[in-house]
Amino acid sequence: MTGWLTRHPATLTEEEKRHRKAVLDRCPELASAAAELTSSFEEMLTILSGTRLPEWITEAAEANLPGISSFAVGLHSDFDAVTAGLTTDWNSGPVEGAVNRIKMLKWQMFGRAGFPLLRRRVLLA
Repeated sequence: MTGWLTRHPATLTEEEKRHRKAVLDRCPELASAAAELTSSFEEMLTILSGTRLPEWITEAAEANLPGISSFAVGLHSDFDAVTAGLTTDWNSGPVEGAVNRIKMLKWQMFGRAGFPLLRRRVLLA
C-alpha cells in the first residue's frame, strides 16, 4: 500500500490502480488525509516548491496520522535544510556515488591490504 500511495498514479499498472482504489474506498481516513498529504509532498519534491513546506507540515501535524505526523515533526526539526533541499537544483548524487565506489573498493580489499593499496586503487580508478 505504501508503494501505491507514494508512487505517481500514472506509473501504476491497471491492477495496482484497482487495488489502490479498493483499499482507499474501504478506509476513508487513508483516502482523504494520507493519500492527499503524500501526493502533495511528492509534488513538492518533483517541482521543487519548498516554499509550501510550512503549510504542508501544519496539515500533516493536524491530520493526526502517526507516521505522517512524526515525519512532519522530523522535517520541522531540520527545517532550513529540508527547505533548501526542496527549492534548489543542487544534489549530492555525484559525491555519494564517489563515496559509495570508495567504500566498495575498501570492502573488496578488507583484510587483504593496507591503506597504500587502497589509495593506489582509488587514484587509478
